Formats: sequence, C-alpha cells, structure tokens
Amino acid sequence: MHSPRSGRGRRQSGRTPISALPFITAAVVSLAGLVATYLFFVKSTTGQFVDESALVQAKVAQQFIGVQASQVLDLLPVTSVVIAFVMVLFVTLARRRWKAAGIALAAMAAANLSTQLIKFGLPDRPFIGVQTLTLNSLPSGHSTIAASAAAAVFLVVSPRWRPAVAFVGGSYAVIAGAATLINQWHRPADVVAAFFVVSFWTAVAALPVLRTGRSWNVWLGSGQYWASRRWWMGLAALIAVLGAVSTALVLRAVEPHAHNSTISFFLGGVGLIVVAGYGLTALGTLLLTHQVRRHSSR
Repeated sequence: MHSPRSGRGRRQSGRTPISALPFITAAVVSLAGLVATYLFFVKSTTGQFVDESALVQAKVAQQFIGVQASQVLDLLPVTSVVIAFVMVLFVTLARRRWKAAGIALAAMAAANLSTQLIKFGLPDRPFIGVQTLTLNSLPSGHSTIAASAAAAVFLVVSPRWRPAVAFVGGSYAVIAGAATLINQWHRPADVVAAFFVVSFWTAVAALPVLRTGRSWNVWLGSGQYWASRRWWMGLAALIAVLGAVSTALVLRAVEPHAHNSTISFFLGGVGLIVVAGYGLTALGTLLLTHQVRRHSSR
C-alpha cells in the first residue's frame, strides 16, 4: 500500500507548476512591442507625424493643466523611488520576503538602466519629411521610473493584493506618462516604449519571484478579498479597450484634415499611453494570477 505524498508533494499542495513558458512569451511580446513602437513611430513618416503632432499640440493642454503637470513631474523621480522602496521594505520586513524584494528591486534597476542604454544607443531620429528634433528621446526615463516603481511593489505583494496594486500602479504610470507629454518632455511613443521596457523586466523577474516564494504566492480566489476582485483587471481591460476605440476614432476623423487639427493628435497620443498602460496592467495581472491559482481539492 502506497503512502500519501508529503506536504511537499505537488499533488497534496494542489498547485499548478510554475511554468517558464508564459513568462518567456510575455517577455518576447514586450520586446516585440518595443521594437514595433520604434519602427513605426521613429522610422516611418506616418508614425513620426502622429507622434510629433501630439507633442506640438500639447501646448493647448498646458494652458489648462500645465502647472499641475509640472508639479507631478518635479516630484515624480523622488516620489516613485520613495514609494517603491518604502512599500518593498515594509512588505519585506513584515513578511520576510527577502528574495522577492531583491529580485523586484533588481528588475526596477535593470529597467531604468535599459532605458538609458537604449536612449543613448539608438541613432538620432531620421529626417523622413517631418520637421522634428532629431535627438532620440525614446524611451521616456520619467515614465520608466514611475512604471518600474509600481511594478516592484506589484511583484512583492501577495496575490490577494496584486489586482488592486496593479490597477493603482498602472494608473500612476499612465498619469506620469501623460504628464511628460503635456509638459512636452516626451512624445507618446517614448512613454509607450518605456512601458514595454518595464513589462519586459517585470516578466523576467516574475518567474523567480513565484518560484522562490511558493509558500506565499497562493491564489485563493477573487472572492476572498476586496483587493483581489476580478473587476480590478476587468476595469483595466475596459479602459484599455475604450482608449483604443476612442484613439482610433479620433485619428480617423482627423486624417482628412490633419494639418488643420489643433488638439486631436494630442488626444490620440494620450489615448496611446492609456491603451499601453492599462493594457499591460491587465495582462500582467492575468499572468501572475493564473500562475498562482490553487487547484480545487475535489
């Protein structure tokens, strides 16, 4: 007669194995998104025109919310780093998640270093018929700081907190990215590229976080806690879809009269930031939630 498996066995724990394939796929998709963003918005005339028009038209938005956006930008680097380190330190000390904290902070550092290397490593923007500054500004450093800080907290919190933390952190990153556009520091594509850089390193870091923290990376269901409700991810996905539809409609309407537009391309640029930010938020939540889901004991 065979003895039942111990508490360390996979059958008794009832948990799905942590497969590397979904995380590798997520990293590859993020990298592909970064490359596609560069090729379309930097290497094509249409992409450059849309991107540059959004940047130029941001002056209109500055008349209404420029001061507030400047204040956000001034405090963004310090605020992002402080929030990330305080939250990660609190979770680490309270829950003793030393490995997860180290991995999350390393991913945050890697994302910001990668952004700077890409920014200075890429050639100047080519002139292909659009009047623009040739200095490469892709990806956005400010957006990387904000998004990577949110991602670090997302990685170290327990699964029951992740859906809510992802939505709040994604919203913070989107606001920070939109602020860089309003202040004309960065084009929309710079912000989108920064989000893809962060999503790449988040996918890379998530696998070792889950594998080294099997004891606390347990998903008990969306109904167990308010922060783990499905509607957090659903809301992020809904905002991304609405943003995509709105952006497509705005750009399609302005296409015949592109040179007469005063704010349509700016709105389209903000829409692109919203789509990328909330879309990646929803996908990241889905990825980590699915991987730590506990099997039914029946």
